Amino acid sequence: MQPVIARWPRLARVLAVVVLAGALVVAVPATRVPMLRAAGWALVVDEPVERVDIIVVAVDADGAGVLEAADLVHSGIASRVAVFADPPDAVDREFLRRGVGYEDRAARSTRQLRSLGVTAVEQVPRAVAGTEAEGEVLPAWCDQNKFRSIVVVSLADHSRRLRRVLRRSMTGHQTKVTIRVARHSPFDPDRWWETRKGIRTEIVELQKLLLDVVRHPISW
Repeated sequence: MQPVIARWPRLARVLAVVVLAGALVVAVPATRVPMLRAAGWALVVDEPVERVDIIVVAVDADGAGVLEAADLVHSGIASRVAVFADPPDAVDREFLRRGVGYEDRAARSTRQLRSLGVTAVEQVPRAVAGTEAEGEVLPAWCDQNKFRSIVVVSLADHSRRLRRVLRRSMTGHQTKVTIRVARHSPFDPDRWWETRKGIRTEIVELQKLLLDVVRHPISW
């Protein structure tokens, strides 16, 4: 039986090389910046967009996703935006019980979108906790609503892994999915190593992406 790494697609081999090359960064200063940028861009995919039925803001895209979705609406890509439902947890319910005003993430995103001029905002009714869960929910929701095409707005550091997850989950469904990176994403693939937060994001997300490649080597 061949080792797992022998079955990885081209992307996995490239990522493995990038990780190994990181060990050489200090020793080879002249190639440091190109290698670090390659590692950053390994996490990112940003696809060309055209008119679609609806724009979906990924669950972790937050304000950057809202801004990008609003800009896409105003540029004519779609007239509708969907956000994921965010039902209150135990702490939220306690605030409500005590009469303290509560606004969940979905409600906040909806308010922000409407403030930015987006009038048609709806919720994907099932709450999700992360990228894998989005892949479980979106196919059935798209089928139910007969969407032929959607744009999913993602933060830069999640975008390649999100595309892999959604392409797997959408196999056999009629909906075409395009991944759009929010321009105000906090992760900068060209300069991530300059901040502690950027370094942490790169390490964590690269690990997650490599794990996804190992678990699903034929995805792309």
